[in-house]
Amino acid sequence: MNAPSSSSRQIVWPSVVTVISAAILIGAEVFGAAFAGGWALAILFGLGDQGTHILQAVLFALGVLVMTAFVRAAQRVEPFTKRG
Repeated sequence: MNAPSSSSRQIVWPSVVTVISAAILIGAEVFGAAFAGGWALAILFGLGDQGTHILQAVLFALGVLVMTAFVRAAQRVEPFTKRG
């Protein structure tokens, strides 16, 4: 069978908490801006209710991409694990 590896990984909780906290803060701003921006742009261009929801969904999807990129970049700066 597989022998246990000599170098185990340990979770670095301060880094995990820091990244999650920043993601919550930035996520609230990104998704709030997506919904408010979708609403404002829909009114500006006269898209109606259905257009508003579609535009908000598109901006929300872009927000998910932004948050994914943020967490990946933050994980490079603040690694979640270390070799122990």
